[in-house]
Amino acid sequence: MLRGMNRKAAIPARPTPAELDLLQVLWRLGPADAKTVHEALLPNRPEASYATVLRQLQVMHAKGMLDRDESQRPQLYAPAHAQDKLQQSLVRDFIAKAFAGSGKALVLAALKNHVSAKERAEIRQLLAKHGEQP
Repeated sequence: MLRGMNRKAAIPARPTPAELDLLQVLWRLGPADAKTVHEALLPNRPEASYATVLRQLQVMHAKGMLDRDESQRPQLYAPAHAQDKLQQSLVRDFIAKAFAGSGKALVLAALKNHVSAKERAEIRQLLAKHGEQP
């Protein structure tokens, strides 16, 4: 477990696309130093320099998005919030802003243009399974 970390209950800020890229890397890797994060990011963002990644991690820590273990060198960074919690928060905000608070409208929009036939079948199975539970 990372020492010197302070988990926050509320998600303090909405991550930018670049910040989401770094969070995806850290959720996949677990706690990691800036060099490891940079190397893992390179396949998808080859233009990202080590200095830029380090600075972005520092900014994200200051915003409360990341925890940082300062008890060792190199310092390790880890997401301050679980992936599913952040995703739920982002979706909740998106539904409120883009769909007037209607989850149904979001689902219908997604089903209309962004779901394959295979995904539709999987969704039907999930809905059927959920309907069978009390």
